[in-house]
Amino acid sequence: MERKYKDLCKQHGCDAKVFCKFKSGMKERIGSPDMMILFTHTVSHKMVQFALNEAGEKTKIVRSHTSSASSLKHILQENTAV
Repeated sequence: MERKYKDLCKQHGCDAKVFCKFKSGMKERIGSPDMMILFTHTVSHKMVQFALNEAGEKTKIVRSHTSSASSLKHILQENTAV
């Protein structure tokens, strides 16, 4: 599914980083994105809290309980210019 997420993001002009599991060094790997999409049903509560704490003030946070490709596509259509 990671590859599909990245491909969908690329189609909408977005450079995506996909994190399915909490790993060490996440703080450095997240960086300072323009938008962060959190699939809250898929990832742990700890990971959601970490991502929210690390997001910059300018980072738009979008939460989705559903982690399907169609859900991601809908989010990207609503939040990108492509």
